[in-house]
Amino acid sequence: QANDACKCNGWKNPNPPTAPRMDLQQPVANLSEPCRSCGHALADHVSHLENVSEEEINRLLGMVVDVENLFMSVHKEEDTDTKQVYFYLFKLLRKCILQMSQPVVEGSLGSPPFEKPNIEQGVLNFVQYKFSHLPPKERQTMYELSKMFLLCLNYWKLETPSQFRQRSQNDDVATYKVNYTRWLCYCHVPQSCDSLPRYETTHVFGRSLLKSIFTVTRRQLLEKFRVEKDKLVPEKRTLILTHFPKFLSMLEEEIYGENSPIWEADFTVPATEGGQLVSRPAAVSTVAVPTAPLFSKKLNNSSSSANMDSSTPEPLPGNAGEKRKLPESLTLEDAKRIRVMGDIPMELVNEVMLTITDPAAMLGPETSLLSANAARDETARLEERRGIIEFHVIGNSLSQKSNKKILMWLVGLQNVFSHQLPRMPKEYITRLVFDPKHKTLALIKDGRVIGGICFRMFPTQGFTEIVFCAVTSNEQVKVKQGERLVGFSKDIKVPKSRYLGYIKDYEGATLMECELNPRIPYTELSHIIKKQKEIIKKLIERKQAQIRKVYPGLTCFKEGVRQIPIESVPGIRESCSVPAQKGKELKDPDQLYNTLKNLLAQIKTHPSAWPFMEPVKKSEAPDYYEIIRFPIDLKTMTERLKNRYYVTKKLFIADLQRIITNCREYNPPDSDYCKCANTLEKFFYFKLKEGGLIDK
Repeated sequence: QANDACKCNGWKNPNPPTAPRMDLQQPVANLSEPCRSCGHALADHVSHLENVSEEEINRLLGMVVDVENLFMSVHKEEDTDTKQVYFYLFKLLRKCILQMSQPVVEGSLGSPPFEKPNIEQGVLNFVQYKFSHLPPKERQTMYELSKMFLLCLNYWKLETPSQFRQRSQNDDVATYKVNYTRWLCYCHVPQSCDSLPRYETTHVFGRSLLKSIFTVTRRQLLEKFRVEKDKLVPEKRTLILTHFPKFLSMLEEEIYGENSPIWEADFTVPATEGGQLVSRPAAVSTVAVPTAPLFSKKLNNSSSSANMDSSTPEPLPGNAGEKRKLPESLTLEDAKRIRVMGDIPMELVNEVMLTITDPAAMLGPETSLLSANAARDETARLEERRGIIEFHVIGNSLSQKSNKKILMWLVGLQNVFSHQLPRMPKEYITRLVFDPKHKTLALIKDGRVIGGICFRMFPTQGFTEIVFCAVTSNEQVKVKQGERLVGFSKDIKVPKSRYLGYIKDYEGATLMECELNPRIPYTELSHIIKKQKEIIKKLIERKQAQIRKVYPGLTCFKEGVRQIPIESVPGIRESCSVPAQKGKELKDPDQLYNTLKNLLAQIKTHPSAWPFMEPVKKSEAPDYYEIIRFPIDLKTMTERLKNRYYVTKKLFIADLQRIITNCREYNPPDSDYCKCANTLEKFFYFKLKEGGLIDK
C-alpha cells in the first residue's frame, strides 16, 4: 500500500460509488488510476501480487468469496455457539488471504480422524455381524440400507449444543460441544466453503458422536421419510418404510450396548464357510490377484484394470483364508495318497521319465520364440533370466524415506495406468498408486516402467483386490479377443459378506475372480504342461506297443462254434476293460466300503464342499429344520459310512443327492450355496461314473 497508515480494505468500500449501468461499456481500469476508496494508486494495492501465479490468485479469490459467505452467516446465525465458530473461521480465512497461506484450524480441537473405528467402519461391521448369514439378495438389501444411512449422516445438520443441553445430562454437554465444533470446522462449513479442507462425518467421527446424536437423528430421519413417502419410487418406498426402521432399531442396540463387538479395532466375522480363498496376490479386481481367490471387475476398456488390496503382508488370522483343515479321520499322508481311479502309478511315471534322454524335449525349444506355437510366457521368462526385464514389488511409505528410484518408478506407473486406462481419472490413479496401503508389481525394462499391477491386500478377509493392471501399448502381446483375462471367472466363489464394503465398486464393471493354488508354480506352468505332454506321449507309445502285439487268430469257428464271449478273444482283456461290469452292484462289503470311503474323501476335499461339511446350525438358520424334513451333511455321511450303513451304492448316492436337493430347496438359485451345490453335484457324478458306480 502507499503507506502504513492506509486503512483501505481493497474490495470493501464503506462509501461505494453509484453503481454504473451494466449496459454501458466500461473502460478497462489502469493500475495508475487512483483507488476510489483511499485515493492511492491501484498498483500500490496489488504490488505484493506481481510474482504470484494465476493459480494462487484464483485460490485467494475463492477465499474472498468464502469470507463473504461466512460474513453473511455470522449475521444470520442466531445460535451463540455456532456464531462463534463462523466468526472464528471468518477471521481465519481473512488472515490467510493477507498472509497468502493455507487455512489451518488451531487450538485444542485436534485433527481428523477423531475416533477409531469411525462410524462408517462400525456400521459396515454391524452389517457383517448381523446379516452375513442371510442369502445374498437380503444381505445386499441390508448393505444398501447401511449406505443410505451413512449418506444421510454425512449431510445431516446436527443439533446445536444448547438444544443438546436441554435433553441431556450436564456431563455430556462439554464433550458434545467439542464434537459439534469439530463437525462445523471440518465437515459442515467446508461443504459450502471450498477453501477449507472437507471431511465426511462418518469418516472422522466414531461411536462417541453417534451415541450423542443417534436417537434424535433416527427420529428426524424416519419422520422425513414418512412426510416425503409419496415422492419415493415404489421399490424405495417399501425398502425405507418397511426395512429401514428395523435396521435402525438393531443398529441402536449395537451403538448403546456395552459389549458390542462391532466397535473393536480388530473386529472380524468368523468365516463359517472355511477358507477357500487362495493367496494374497490372487485378487479382487477390475483384474484380481488373491492370495486366495482373485476378484476382478472387467471394464469396457482395451486394457484390463483391477482392484487389489495390500498392506504389509501378514499371516491371515482366524480361518479367513487359512489353509483348510483335513477331516479328523484323514491324515495329511492319507490326503497325499488319495488316488483317483485310473491314476497312473508314480513308479511308472518315474520309469517313463528316465527314458526321456533329451531334457530340451520337455521344456520346448526356447530358440524358436517367434513360433506361433511358442508358449506366451517363454519370451518373458527368457528376458527375465537374461536381465532384460525385472519385476519389483514397490509402494509408497509414510514411515520411511522413499528411495528416489522407487518414486520415479511410481510416477512411471502412474503414467502407464493413465495412458492405458483413459476412463480412469488421473487424480484417482495417482492417489491409489501413491497410497501406502497399495502395492504395485512393477515391470521394469531398461530401467523404465513398461507395466504393472497395482493391488491392495485384505489379510483379514483372505483376498487381494487388483486396482489397475496395464502394460504400455508397444509391449503388449497381440492376443485373440477374450483371452485377456485368462484364469478369471464370473462365477464368484468367495462369500459376498467377505468382500462387500471392502473392494472398490465401479459403475459398469463386471466382478470377476481368479483363485490361485499355492502348490502350483504359475511362472513355470508352460514348462510343467510340456513335461506332462511328453510323459503322456511316452505312455501312449508304450500302450500302442502292447496293442500292436499280434495274437493268434481264432480257429474255433472252423470247428463249428457259432458264438463265443467277447472277452475270450485273444488280446481283448489286455487292450481294454470289459464294460459289462459297469454299473453293477459291488457284492463284496469290504470292497464297497473302501470304494465309498475313497469317494467321500475326495468329495470332502473339494473346494465347493465347505457349506455341506457339518449339520446346519439352528442359530444361523432358525427355520431350516422347519423347511427341510430330511437334513443330511458330509459329516453325517462319514459317520454312517463308519457304521456300515451304506450296504448298497444306492443308499450312498441317495444321501449325496439329498444334500444337493436340500440346498436348492432352502436357498435362492443365485446364492453362493446353490453355486457350490451345482459344482459339487457335477463333481461327484463324474466320480461315480469314473468309479463304475453308475452307468455312463
